[in-house]
Amino acid sequence: MTTHRIRVGIDVGGTFTDAVAVDATTLDLLGQVKVPTSHHHEDGVAHGIVEALDRLLRRTGHAPEDVAFLAHGTTQATNALLEGDVATVGLLGIGTGAAAAFTRRLASLAKLELTPGKRLPLTYAHVADPEDRAAVERAVDEVVHGGAQVLVATQPFSVDRPEGEDAVREVADGRGLPMTAAHDITSLYGLRKRSRTAVVNAAILPKMFATADLVDASITKAGVTAPLMVMRCDGGVMSLDEMRRRPLLTVLSGPAAGVAGALMEERVSEGVFLETGGTSTDISVIRRGKVAVRHATLLGKSSYLSALDVRTVGVGGGSMVRVSGGISGGIRGRTSGGKITAVGPRSAHIAGLPYACFATAEDLAGARLATVRPLPGDAEDHIVLDAAGGRYAITLTCAANALGRVPEGDFARARRDVARAALAPLAAALGTDVDTAATQVLDAGVAQVESVVNTMIDDYRLDKDTVVLVGGGGAAASVTPHLAATTGHEGRIAAHSEVISPIGVALALVREQVERIIPGAGQQDILAVRSEAERAVVAQGAAADAVEVEVTVDPQTSTVRAIATGATELRTQDRAHRADDTERLRTAAASLKVPEHQVDVLARTPGYTVYGTELRRRLRGVRHPVRVVDADGVVRLYAPDARVDTTTVGSAQQTLATLVDAATAYGDGGVRAPALRLLIGSRIADLSGVLDPQPLLALAHTELEGRPGDEPVVAILEERS
Repeated sequence: MTTHRIRVGIDVGGTFTDAVAVDATTLDLLGQVKVPTSHHHEDGVAHGIVEALDRLLRRTGHAPEDVAFLAHGTTQATNALLEGDVATVGLLGIGTGAAAAFTRRLASLAKLELTPGKRLPLTYAHVADPEDRAAVERAVDEVVHGGAQVLVATQPFSVDRPEGEDAVREVADGRGLPMTAAHDITSLYGLRKRSRTAVVNAAILPKMFATADLVDASITKAGVTAPLMVMRCDGGVMSLDEMRRRPLLTVLSGPAAGVAGALMEERVSEGVFLETGGTSTDISVIRRGKVAVRHATLLGKSSYLSALDVRTVGVGGGSMVRVSGGISGGIRGRTSGGKITAVGPRSAHIAGLPYACFATAEDLAGARLATVRPLPGDAEDHIVLDAAGGRYAITLTCAANALGRVPEGDFARARRDVARAALAPLAAALGTDVDTAATQVLDAGVAQVESVVNTMIDDYRLDKDTVVLVGGGGAAASVTPHLAATTGHEGRIAAHSEVISPIGVALALVREQVERIIPGAGQQDILAVRSEAERAVVAQGAAADAVEVEVTVDPQTSTVRAIATGATELRTQDRAHRADDTERLRTAAASLKVPEHQVDVLARTPGYTVYGTELRRRLRGVRHPVRVVDADGVVRLYAPDARVDTTTVGSAQQTLATLVDAATAYGDGGVRAPALRLLIGSRIADLSGVLDPQPLLALAHTELEGRPGDEPVVAILEERS
């Protein structure tokens, strides 16, 4: 039996629960299993999680004590909201005078629609003085009598003065009632949005509590001593205790697991991740090595839940081909003015039909075209084949296989000759050849995806010259290769794309985000928010010396935001492969799109090599693009035009002050310090979110504290326009 430590990731989907084991040192995939998701078992999805773990350990020859990290992602919270399977919430508004008027209006949150015709069950009671224990008790009695199973306490400005909400919590704890205090969910102002987010969180508390307790007990019984972590909707993981407090953070975590896999396994720095299943494609952005997040919409309303910015298109590997104008059936059929008009959103799965490309040549004998309505009310313009083996759907996967776009060993791979036979009747009906027909199918399907991808590239101002398209999911080959060919962007399918989500769960970092609205925030305010985020991830098990904190200060909204990430162990050490100088130079040159002899080495640290070149363009002048390549030969940072300087920890304070002062812009828009990033050992400290020079330098000092004075530090500065 091997003694290697492993990281285990488990992704609980609607149909299957997938589990993977990843070597904790090399990060190689060691094994994977798939079991049916146990929705109807008496222990719920917890049973499937434990079954998947047991099979995985047996398959890879590991013992429970070999598990160094265990995390799972679940759609349970999302499904609970989609299906309206939530607890009745007792909302206690706090305040007198004008505050009372505002909080009483929150009773209208009972109008939130969960599903068509079903509203969020909520009962309201008011507390004028939270210091009056008897008044709080009476309010709790009132909502419990109204059916409340979980409480929410909310008060105007509780982010500054939480004592009122905490007084209600004290009563709730004494009654054994689960509760959410609005200030625990977010520290941002906005009573209604904060309360609405807290109410949705509370509505799923009891169900998530029960599952968490079952999973925790089952994992412990199985002999696993590693703490159980849970996937968050922003691409990180959190402790089980934190999930019990804020289960809402698991909503929308399914797509987040996939992009976390692309970020960590594929080591994407600047690109678009497309996770394609049978019915749809989830599209998300990785910018400067970080996932793109935004405040999510819940139940049709804005919230303070920071989630992956994922945009879904109804095009997947099983999407059916649609035509207009009529089709004459048969191998020799011709169009009656017909043409391919769309692919999807209906899929072969919804229509209950097999893919034609996964049939046999004998099954497709005598195939003739027909059009059908996949579901009642659909247009009768979806193409199928009626053949010797039955009825089959022509899908995007069929077209990709017909053109040879699906690589050997891929989950969606079919015999090319069968796929071409499946497309032949359609090609004949369109009056063209198989290659052209297959291309038209892919064009129609991928066009919808391309539109969203282009929008996201523009929204996040990605460098179009360096964007990489990474495909994940079982049907990745149906979309990503053709999209790359169409757009001219570099494209690739992630390794083990069919299990990229559980891989993302296994490799995800502990993450915490702290937001505060602080008008005129000074450096002490900013440092305090940073420190709070760092302490939060360390408290959840992250190694203190490996935590990275990104701080952003938005002067328009006075929002100070700190995002801390850290590993529960130093898992990037002793990787099996280390790229040599030649490999790293080749990677940098390819990314910079210049010959290798035009690339210079600008700086080095133990973890990174910094490369740059000079570009002279007629309209854009002289630019100095920079690429930071890690020891594995992966580009970790793109900078389209930057200055690079090397100093030491001991000299950094003075050097950085001089550099920042020289690159700071002053104008009508205020002071704008340069975007600064520091390379220190194996870390990249991203300080680019701070515009004020003094807090920027204070943060840089914090990043360097406690390190040897002679340790090299590389500063990468981008002036802001």
